[in-house]
Amino acid sequence: MARQERAIRTRRTIVEAAGAVFDEHGYAASTIAMVLERADVTKGALYFHFPSKESLAQAVLDEQLSLGAVPPHPCKLQEIVDMTFVFGQRLRTNSLLKGSVRLTVDQCAPPGVDHTGPFRQWSEHLLAMLQQARDQGELLPTVEPPDTADLLVGAFAGVQLMSRALHGREDLGHRISVMWAHLLPSIAVPGLLIGLDSRPDRGTRVLASVESAELVGAEA
Repeated sequence: MARQERAIRTRRTIVEAAGAVFDEHGYAASTIAMVLERADVTKGALYFHFPSKESLAQAVLDEQLSLGAVPPHPCKLQEIVDMTFVFGQRLRTNSLLKGSVRLTVDQCAPPGVDHTGPFRQWSEHLLAMLQQARDQGELLPTVEPPDTADLLVGAFAGVQLMSRALHGREDLGHRISVMWAHLLPSIAVPGLLIGLDSRPDRGTRVLASVESAELVGAEA
């Protein structure tokens, strides 16, 4: 059991180090040696978990969806809004998530690295949530959940890339808030709009609540 836990911790250390390296250098310029130095593990330990740079990149990409998780909310549209804000807030500090996002749009990665994965996973996840929202009467009758899910993924991807290019993501919360101010009136029923929280600091508040709950759980 101790050996298994150690192996899990080592794998996590390697993936986090790889995320940081890919974020800083891009796929093509990143090397296994850089990851080894950042993770401070042996070459044997790294190759035990990841036989190639491609497999390392894929592992970093596969972490993306879980890093956008938020607590369930009775209002599914609010939960979707929260996911974008928490994801944006984590993008400012989480090197693994930064690396995953850079790999998603990095055209230099080889065909063996599935760039489409995060886009498809997010669209599928949002589609399921939008269908729940529709069942709860939260959506306008004109909303087509599959099209709306794809629109939200594309809009958020563009917003965060623009924020990174122009201001190092410092204004990402504001940009997400503006995005929702334009999109929610075309998605949500009018009676729901006034109660939806899409203020720029929403990510900070939700993430603080998540981390507080995790701390209490760890101490229990």
